[in-house]
Amino acid sequence: MACVASTEQPAKFDPAGRYTLSPSVSVRPEPFGALLYDFHTRRLAFLKSPELATLVQTLHTHSSAQGAVAAAGVPAEEHGTYLRALAGLVATGTLTPKDT
Repeated sequence: MACVASTEQPAKFDPAGRYTLSPSVSVRPEPFGALLYDFHTRRLAFLKSPELATLVQTLHTHSSAQGAVAAAGVPAEEHGTYLRALAGLVATGTLTPKDT
C-alpha cells in the first residue's frame, strides 16, 4: 500500500491575522520556554524562550499576531524575529488561523 502525501497547502502567515494553537497541539511549559507536541502529526517543537511560549499560548486572545507581539512587551526591534517564529509555527500547522 502506497503512502499518499497530503494535498493541503499550509496556511500563509499574515501578521494582521488572528491565530490560535491547533486543537491537536499540547503545550508543556519548560524553564527554557516550552515543548509543543502535535498529536496528529507527532511533531515535537521547542519554543526557546519563555516570552515566545507565553505569546503562543495567549495569541488567540488578540486581534492580530502583530498586536499580540506588541502586547507581550516585545521590544520593537525584535518584532520581526517573533513574527518569523510565528510564521514558522503557522507553516507547520502548529498555529492555525482563527475565525473571527
